[in-house]
Amino acid sequence: MFRLMLILFLLTFNVSAQQPIISGYVDSHQSKILNQERRFMVDVPENYHDNDLTYPTLYVIDSDFQFQHVSAVAKNLARMGKIPPMIVVGVANQGNADYIYHTTWQVEGEHDFGGAKSFHQYIATELVPIIDQAYRTNDNRIMSGYSLGGLFTTYTMIQADTPFNAFLAMSPSYWVDDYAAADNISQYIGAQLKQGKQPAPLFLSVANEQGMGVKKVLEKLQALNIENWPLQFKAYPDENHFSTSLPAIVDALTFLFKDFYEDGYALAEHKDIDDVLATFKQKQQHYNGFRIEWLQAYKLARYVFSSKQIDKVDALLAAVEKDFPSSLLSVTNYLAKGFNAKKRFQEAQTILDKVAVQGKNNALWHHQYSKAMAGLEHSKKAEHYQTTAMQLADKQQLPMWQIWEMK
Repeated sequence: MFRLMLILFLLTFNVSAQQPIISGYVDSHQSKILNQERRFMVDVPENYHDNDLTYPTLYVIDSDFQFQHVSAVAKNLARMGKIPPMIVVGVANQGNADYIYHTTWQVEGEHDFGGAKSFHQYIATELVPIIDQAYRTNDNRIMSGYSLGGLFTTYTMIQADTPFNAFLAMSPSYWVDDYAAADNISQYIGAQLKQGKQPAPLFLSVANEQGMGVKKVLEKLQALNIENWPLQFKAYPDENHFSTSLPAIVDALTFLFKDFYEDGYALAEHKDIDDVLATFKQKQQHYNGFRIEWLQAYKLARYVFSSKQIDKVDALLAAVEKDFPSSLLSVTNYLAKGFNAKKRFQEAQTILDKVAVQGKNNALWHHQYSKAMAGLEHSKKAEHYQTTAMQLADKQQLPMWQIWEMK
């Protein structure tokens, strides 16, 4: 009935929905460890195709159920500057029986359990190398899971050969095996401390649900009195077991990348550009380090112009090139945008020329160069650079909001 009404609506208003909005792709391969074909999903950051940078990876367990909203959250938080852009990898669990089996270890009397060891080996030795070979990843891999996926997330955490170094477990099913996870996890963390190792960042959450065992695990971990361990627990009393995964992943990623972004109000509180850059350098000590991503570059440029520190632009760019070389092009582009907006076209051209090699395949660089050429009354050059900008934007699959910003 709904489908018929939709068709009638489209026909009545002469509307045709022809261009899909695509976020991620499904792939598969033959697993030797599991002796079967396994599916996985991948979604890359918005500007992945216009640079050669590397990115952290976020692996999502039970991705048939979880991948779309997690990848959308990761992309939105990165767009808003809260977290760095990341590659999201969905680890598919192929049906409910497969999901239960592969996220649990062997438990006496539970014939549906028992595949966690082989599933961990599959991810660690088959899937992760496939992703690392096919995509520009860095060494930071985050495992996330909800419910039994959350249980498996911390199971992976306590394996000696885990390739992951941050763990987000949302409403994990710690009731499995008579709450054995509480001892398993605390004993592992305790052993790490004896070896002088700092535990990996861990996010735990629970909704308005009974018997999950999350607080049992939390109490055991808190009793270890670990200083400076990035551990966060969050309760969601207004959510149930099924509704909690969305708000929890938002909070989990925000926790992992706490203080990643310095908004315009915070920038205004700084003494000068040198003070801002000193703050950015401190952020490099955080998980995954720090890059001046697009929104931070945009806000930094606005700060430079609003605080009347334009005379320090050359020194700023020299400092960025030294300490944040992968961010130089982005910062230059947004400073050039500021110069163009102020009709200081020659200064825009001058700084853009200095990164012409890096900007060769960057749509925003060509767009800002076109603006500078138009302001300097070089109309043919302006047209050429703008045409190149739009061609690159299309070729590199830039998001529509960026394309329309450049039109």
